[in-house]
Amino acid sequence: MNWLTDRKIPVGDTARLLFDWLQDNGAWFFDGLSDVLEAGIDGILWAFQTPPALLIVALFVTLTWVLQRDWKTCLLVALGFLFILNQGYWEETTESLTLVLSACVVCMGVGVPIGIAAAHRPRLYAGMRPVLDLMQTLPTFVYLIPAIVFFGIGMVPGLLATVVFVLPAPIRLTYLGVVSTPKPLTEAAQAFGATPRQLLWKVELPSALPQIMAGLNQTIMLSLSMVVIAALVGADGLGVPVVRALNQVNAALGFESGFVIVVVAIMLDRMLKVRSR
Repeated sequence: MNWLTDRKIPVGDTARLLFDWLQDNGAWFFDGLSDVLEAGIDGILWAFQTPPALLIVALFVTLTWVLQRDWKTCLLVALGFLFILNQGYWEETTESLTLVLSACVVCMGVGVPIGIAAAHRPRLYAGMRPVLDLMQTLPTFVYLIPAIVFFGIGMVPGLLATVVFVLPAPIRLTYLGVVSTPKPLTEAAQAFGATPRQLLWKVELPSALPQIMAGLNQTIMLSLSMVVIAALVGADGLGVPVVRALNQVNAALGFESGFVIVVVAIMLDRMLKVRSR
């Protein structure tokens, strides 16, 4: 088998050369992007940490009522945040929520338009599918390497690694929602003279809204699953005590911080669950 291994395809060397070229020629772009993202993260973090904690809890409970109209879900969210306060993880929780919210803004802002475009252009989606598969199946730790190379350590590389991992979810679900629009509905709209823009905004998007909201839910859950990995590149949040517990072999700290992550995931899932009509 030496004849096969002697002619190794230079995948790693090609990636290294590409990263070196980008680092040498695109430093101005990566520095500017880092400054913009860091400013946005700092703004969200300030909004979470400056007001009293109970006020933020009340706002989340109010938002839950607006979205769900269910007092049981509101009670669950309130008890979840009170548990987090009781355990002393409020600061870490707000940092993780900042990372999740930032990732949601980027992923939904990019993913939904791409999903809509792919739904109207089958060839585009056929070309995108292998890339989306690669983004979801490539080990997440691999994303941390270019993130560190281009952006150093901190919240920004953690955010970008999260975005790359999570972005396929809103793209796929938006695409699925738009292409699943009932044919009789679109044909009726076209028969009444609807323009392509009207067809999109008044027929396809309302029909695809449950799928888009499911994409938002998946974006949040997947982003939250990245908090521990993001902590490895210096991102603050609930992943930090988990990594510390792993290094110290501290079972109590690991279970405590891990359970808080589970509580946050349950609260966000219940808050954004699409209600059956």
